[in-house]
Amino acid sequence: MSTDVLDEYNGDSIEVLEGLDPVRRRPGMYTDTSSPNHLGMEVIDNSVDEALAGFATKIDVVLYEDQSLEVADNGRGMPVDIHSQEKVPAVELIFGKLHAGGKFSNRNYSFSGGLHGVGVSVVNALSEKLEAEIKRDGKVYKIGYADGNKVEDLHVIGEVGKKNTGTKIRFKPNPTYFERTNFRVSSMIALLKAKAVLCPGLTITFLNTLTSETYSWCFKGDLKEYLVTALGEASYVPSPEPFAGHMEVEDAIVDWAFVWMSQSAGTVSESYVNLIPTPLGGTHVNGLRQAVNSSLKEFCDIHNMLPKNVSLTIDDTWDNISFVLSVKIPEPQFAGQTKEKLSNRECASLVVNAVKDSFTLWLNANIEAANAIAEICIARATARTTTAKTVNRKRVVGGPTLPGKLKDCTCTDPLRGELFLVEGDSAGGSANSARDREYQAVLPLRGKILNTWDVETARIFESDTIQDISVAIGLDPSSDDLSGLRYGKICILADADSDGLHIGTLICALFAKHFPKVIEEGHLYVAMPPLFRVVQGTESYYVLDEEEKENLVKKLSTKHKGNIEVTRFKGLGEMNASQLKETTMAPATRRLVRLTLDETNEKAAYSIMDMLLSKKNKREADRREWLATKGYLADVED
Repeated sequence: MSTDVLDEYNGDSIEVLEGLDPVRRRPGMYTDTSSPNHLGMEVIDNSVDEALAGFATKIDVVLYEDQSLEVADNGRGMPVDIHSQEKVPAVELIFGKLHAGGKFSNRNYSFSGGLHGVGVSVVNALSEKLEAEIKRDGKVYKIGYADGNKVEDLHVIGEVGKKNTGTKIRFKPNPTYFERTNFRVSSMIALLKAKAVLCPGLTITFLNTLTSETYSWCFKGDLKEYLVTALGEASYVPSPEPFAGHMEVEDAIVDWAFVWMSQSAGTVSESYVNLIPTPLGGTHVNGLRQAVNSSLKEFCDIHNMLPKNVSLTIDDTWDNISFVLSVKIPEPQFAGQTKEKLSNRECASLVVNAVKDSFTLWLNANIEAANAIAEICIARATARTTTAKTVNRKRVVGGPTLPGKLKDCTCTDPLRGELFLVEGDSAGGSANSARDREYQAVLPLRGKILNTWDVETARIFESDTIQDISVAIGLDPSSDDLSGLRYGKICILADADSDGLHIGTLICALFAKHFPKVIEEGHLYVAMPPLFRVVQGTESYYVLDEEEKENLVKKLSTKHKGNIEVTRFKGLGEMNASQLKETTMAPATRRLVRLTLDETNEKAAYSIMDMLLSKKNKREADRREWLATKGYLADVED
């Protein structure tokens, strides 16, 4: 790299993106760019939030021939008065400024899907044209935008009765930002119907002007009807009605319905948070899994139904289940702006407490149906036990002695086992106390491991730490044979600070270079421990990073429930066993990311890791250039 590039890196090299520019520059960070559907749902969700709050009873959605979408509701109407601090109409802030909205506190909405304050402004940024008409205070207001820029000031275009209120938004997505320029109509219809089901009394209509088809939904009942309709003619237990329930706990609501299929094919798996679909599940689904498994295990134990050497795992009880789960909570936290996965840790225990006792009572009151369900799950467990390999946890058969620091688990099913590679003896001690000894093992690692990116496979065992890892997992380097794998999940557990990230990167490099088959087959994971603990009054929250902490503190500051205390964990060793278990190791509440390596990302992954880790091939210059151009994107610790 020439010195000219370094000389040109100065204060003027730092870009400050203002307004909606960040969205247009990186649309994939804010929405799903495979199609415009997510933009449509952002607008629809605003109307649904009005219905959840009790102010709207109907939502009308129209898809026009030019692929513009119109969403109208009879809610309160967006605020049009002048904002006291910004000195512009509030609606301009909603459409034109990121992180501006009325859902950061509970004053306007008890339950809401949109908490980031970026939804409709993202829609505006990625649309060729957007127009809004607002009925409020006896008047009809209009405002217009093009490519995210205001082209029509807010002005009055008519008068209506003071009780006639609502918002109508019509927008045309800019095809430049999407792989598919048209809306996926079938997906939108399914989602609109689900929202009507989950919000009883709300009437939703959809008109497709391309085909002149009109749909209308309004439901008064619970989730049973919806699940039964979705299952069609399939055979399931209990029948004819699923097990369903409703529970209100303080400021949260949980609704559920589930059955077991006679065959695993064609199962229904739908979960929602404040009517927002969560296709990747999250902590609420983990809580349901835990509740169902716990109740069924208790039932089978009480009635002595399990064959010898057979135990029920969550996978056994969950394999054939079809379910619909709806949770309403005040402040949902999602993994990403597309809101596909819930990350509120407290939601797992909320669902467990709501479902477990109810399901346990139902099982013991409906013995015939309960026996049928138990037999389905036991058959799955028996088949797994019969066909599964077993692993000797005391030693590696025919090989070297297991590492002395390894705290092994007791289960003999290798695919069920989880090995945590933990940074340091102190953290290893905490992890050992926090683990579930039945299926979780811990191997403490001392210090930073060897950078093996440029090291020949024959020489990596010069590092005792790497030899311990190889022996513990039961695999030889560069082998495509995974028959000796001793754990189904190999989890990297390091501190959440920069040193921990460095160690995690080195372990990832070890597996990518010398045990690639482990990654390709989906056995390598990274645990995501929290960096901060935030306490307000009697409530505690754990957050992953600085940005998440700042967002949470802003939300809590609006509650006025006492002082907010923030504690930064210097390392895993500072966390007590219960904290580490709740945040990082318990399946129901942890964040565990699986690393993938396939044809679509392998080349890019190896390229960036080679640039970061290689000491050969003259990569030092590449690293300097990368730091000069990308380094400012990294967080700087105090």
